[in-house]
Amino acid sequence: MKKISIIVALALVSAMAFAQSTKVLIETTKGNMTVMLYDDTPLHRDNFVKLAESGFYNDLLFHRVINNFMIQGGDPMSKNAAPNVRLGNGGPGYTIPAEIVYPTHFHKKGALAAARTGDNVNPKRESSGSQFYIVQGQTYTDMKLDQFEKALGKTFTKKERDAYATIGGTPHLDNQYTVFGEVVEGLGVVDKIAAVQTAPGDRPVEDVKIIKMTVLKDEPKEAETPAVDTEKTKKAKK
Repeated sequence: MKKISIIVALALVSAMAFAQSTKVLIETTKGNMTVMLYDDTPLHRDNFVKLAESGFYNDLLFHRVINNFMIQGGDPMSKNAAPNVRLGNGGPGYTIPAEIVYPTHFHKKGALAAARTGDNVNPKRESSGSQFYIVQGQTYTDMKLDQFEKALGKTFTKKERDAYATIGGTPHLDNQYTVFGEVVEGLGVVDKIAAVQTAPGDRPVEDVKIIKMTVLKDEPKEAETPAVDTEKTKKAKK
């Protein structure tokens, strides 16, 4: 049993040492953000990577911006769109099955989630094939979170409460949309974009553009050989 445990432990250490997290650099006309994509939402992760690598998002707009709520982009019809044209109905021609992993992933500030059509026409809550939003939201007091719990018929985890009380978010969207990543660098850029002047329909008066996206991958680190207590090893063999 001891030998098996040692082998399993070494295998886990090796797997963790060589694990890679997928990150995407989003360059915008208001600054750069880096998002980390979650591995437990693989359909959304892989689709986002595919579109980013193909250049699909290059030159698209953040076409829907609501201060203290979120910024939304990914509509291919926004590329070179004329002023005052309402956007938000475009996509790549397919949807993605929902991967709602709640409460592990929730709508804290910086959360990256997939846009979708409403429940009345989309009861399975399938995601748009390309449109996404990044949460800005706002902070909430314990009293306000208590009210949310009663209204939504739920109980927030400690992690949720701490996040919504400190960095903020949009708790009323939880368990409704697929959250598949989060901003890990450049969170202030979300605030800059959210603060721009918008026209009716929530499109920025002055276009805010995604210049390009670049997929990044952490370099795998070689696993260190764990120190072995020779005396314990000898006893285990006996």
